[in-house]
Amino acid sequence: MRILGIETSCDDTGVAVYDSENGLLAHALYSQLGHQAFGGVVPELASRDHIQKLLPLVEDVLRQAGVTRNALDGVAYTAGPGLAGALLVGASFARALAFGLAIPALGIHHLEGHLLAPHLEGDPPPFPFLALLVSGGHTLLADVAGVGRYRILGESRDDAAGEAFDKTAKALGLGYPGGPAVAQAAAQGQERGITLPRPLTDRPGLEFSFSGLKTAVLRVIGEGPLTASRRADIAYAFQEAVVDTLAAKCERALELTGHTRLVVAGGVGANQRLRARLAEAAATKGARVYYPRAAFCTDNGAMIAYAGSVRFAAGARDTAALGVRPRWPLSELAPP
Repeated sequence: MRILGIETSCDDTGVAVYDSENGLLAHALYSQLGHQAFGGVVPELASRDHIQKLLPLVEDVLRQAGVTRNALDGVAYTAGPGLAGALLVGASFARALAFGLAIPALGIHHLEGHLLAPHLEGDPPPFPFLALLVSGGHTLLADVAGVGRYRILGESRDDAAGEAFDKTAKALGLGYPGGPAVAQAAAQGQERGITLPRPLTDRPGLEFSFSGLKTAVLRVIGEGPLTASRRADIAYAFQEAVVDTLAAKCERALELTGHTRLVVAGGVGANQRLRARLAEAAATKGARVYYPRAAFCTDNGAMIAYAGSVRFAAGARDTAALGVRPRWPLSELAPP
């Protein structure tokens, strides 16, 4: 079964072709850089860019994969959560293409795509496992028993970790997107007496909160001149605070669930300091950490194509009604 995957939940246009027998045949991603001037994603601009880039990207990926449209067996697309306009572009295109080819279409949950992304690799984690999904819009821990069988153990009460990276980068004048910018600055920094909180690690539970950490960073910035070295030191302190918080919660969750496998997905999962710290945390609990490759940590079409392949194989299909879900709790997703 050959599935075309389309991802347009935010500002990245992702397309891929996945073959259930031969694996990933081709994938491509267009990242919108125009939002850098605004310090964040402008939804209307994101939707317009998806409209312009989606068809050429699909044609390019089909050429790379060596398949024609008529060789496709289904079209999977991100139905939510995400920006409503961006989701509608992908959904409308996918449904129209599937209708024209007389093949089924299927809306995929964006977060399920992230959770299953490590299965695109040569050594995928078997079920069950603990998952940390950490991105610009979401931070959560889930007990994953199988496809569509997700139990949320804890999530962010306010800002996601990636959102906190973006806001901190903006406050430090480091640009957008914030994750890579802060990590690059932090590599030049040191611990020089800047103390930042590790939110909610001093109490039971697996919930997260990064809004207060962002406020603490703003307070530190206001305490003195923002020289290049001080900017790097603040970035270092912030990154360490986020990494320590995520690692502490993962250690706690591994102990609570008894799992020996930890999957880390989402854009922040590409952070090298986080990877090193989680490896240490998992080792203390006798667990192994799994990641998708760096290109599949951020939003991409390959994870949507794979998730679609799994659900198509189980008989899932869209109804006649076209709809997207900008807000779609993972807990509401059913097994295929």
